[in-house]
Amino acid sequence: MTLVDSHAHLDFQQFDPDRDAVIARAQSAGVEWIVNVGVDPTSSRQAVDLATVQEMIFATVGMHPHGAKDLDSTAWVELRALAEEPKVVAVGEIGLDFYRDLSPRDTQRQTFEAQLAWAAELSKPVVIHDRDAHTEIMGILTDWAQGLEDPSLAGRLGVLHTFSGDLAMAEAAVDLGFYISFSGPVTYKNAGRLAGIVQSLPLDRILVETDCPFLAPHPHRGKRNEPAHVRLVVERIAALRGMSFADVAAATMANARQLFGF
Repeated sequence: MTLVDSHAHLDFQQFDPDRDAVIARAQSAGVEWIVNVGVDPTSSRQAVDLATVQEMIFATVGMHPHGAKDLDSTAWVELRALAEEPKVVAVGEIGLDFYRDLSPRDTQRQTFEAQLAWAAELSKPVVIHDRDAHTEIMGILTDWAQGLEDPSLAGRLGVLHTFSGDLAMAEAAVDLGFYISFSGPVTYKNAGRLAGIVQSLPLDRILVETDCPFLAPHPHRGKRNEPAHVRLVVERIAALRGMSFADVAAATMANARQLFGF
């Protein structure tokens, strides 16, 4: 059985002591592909470097809303250059975070919209971060989607990662052409709302991820997460939908391939 972790941060310092061993464990667990997601110029460069030396890893580049205030002309030029690298499959992680508010909200909006415009120019899908900003995220994404002219992005505009909205939001995003990705929280005992969304969405719009080193699934909750644990997310989705592990693994792999163009 082959699996994909569609959102990981293996470049983060939590993996400095044993990164190679973590990748080896992922391979042993059946993970064929990992999308390593950049959050700023430094992280994006590290993601690209890792993808260059690891055949199973692909990269994304972008500025996370936490660092939106730091997206100056130098950072912008660096990210644009990185996006031309052969194994960069998306622009992200971009979006809005109104929970921590580490950058001013107006700056977050401006940086988000600028990177969406840039993704359209590059004909690349986007990886969306959304925390406590559901209404505004959907408004911006709707305007962006309706203004797109590139037919190559139709149906594969991007992914709302570690989804935290409600079913109506998920369905609206799917209608626009986005995928919905689930991570460790779908395995938690209090995941009733997420469980209902997993059961309701079309299977061909679902992705799986770890968001490692964060959000480790049950029974590893509270510990460092890693790509091998994506199996537990697939197992939970399979149980919720009354499907086999193999069928969910195959479907989410196909979805990732369609979105990212592996």
